[in-house]
Amino acid sequence: MDNLFLLWLTTGNLTTVNTFILVGLTSRQDMEILLFIVFLNCYIVSFMGNMLIIWLSTINPRLHTPMYFFLRNLSFLDIWYTSCVVPKMLINFLSVKKTISFNGCLTQMFIHMSLGGSECYLLLSMAYDRYVAICSPLHYTNIMHPVLCVKLAAASWIGGLINSIVNTVYTLQLPFCGPNVVNHFFCEVPTVLELACADTSLNKTVLFFCAIVVAVVPFFAIFFTYVNIIYRIMKIRTMTGRRKAFSTCTSHVIVVTLFYGTIFFIYLRPGTVHVNNQDKMATLFYSVITPMLNPLIYTLRNKDVKLALGISMTVRRM
Repeated sequence: MDNLFLLWLTTGNLTTVNTFILVGLTSRQDMEILLFIVFLNCYIVSFMGNMLIIWLSTINPRLHTPMYFFLRNLSFLDIWYTSCVVPKMLINFLSVKKTISFNGCLTQMFIHMSLGGSECYLLLSMAYDRYVAICSPLHYTNIMHPVLCVKLAAASWIGGLINSIVNTVYTLQLPFCGPNVVNHFFCEVPTVLELACADTSLNKTVLFFCAIVVAVVPFFAIFFTYVNIIYRIMKIRTMTGRRKAFSTCTSHVIVVTLFYGTIFFIYLRPGTVHVNNQDKMATLFYSVITPMLNPLIYTLRNKDVKLALGISMTVRRM
């Protein structure tokens, strides 16, 4: 069914490329073995860490709150975010022919962009949750009721999906009739556009404006949300109260900074896109490293998660 859909979209655009060759991170075989070991461990840590967050926030009644509902969504998203990139990258580290089919490349590109957009909106939903918790604590349970939380999470997933559909459809209108070497370790939209046998200025403009809607607008919304949060925190009279309020936001601020910093570097450069080692490292950071760090950040800096983990370990020992 997927193949028929892709065939229908690409009919008449002179596409003759059946496979793409992924350049990867390095061409040195000794380095590829080392990188395989490193990123296999990163993937295992990321998968287990995010699964741990999902498990703890599901079984522990103390974590049945809006904040952990969004965190559970973020962990679920990060599992798939890394899974659409890392397994293929690991296979290529050990392969002589580092190829991916045309349909496989488009599928990877679609999933990666959809999940990336969803994460941008999900981080905004989490910022709003913190805003209500600190600025309207007496009305928190009434405002952040389960129905609203589900709607915000659903809107985040749908927003990322729409962004991916728009960019993928525009990409599929381009002819791919010659070059098939992707100067990257996976199929990302900017790198795939460089291989098209036609003018891609419209695609790059669409990509740029989609990045503004999906990344810049949520980022500034998060920024102004935290300006209001800081203003309210500074009005708290006791240092203990201020410290407690700041501690509930620190983890989220760190995650937002790590994720958005590299997103802006990749997608907010109008004009010709030149993929180099810096671009690869930036993409690697927000696609692989950040999802691995998220569980560590939220676990190490969150007393509720550490307490829930301690209780779970105690129950298992009994």
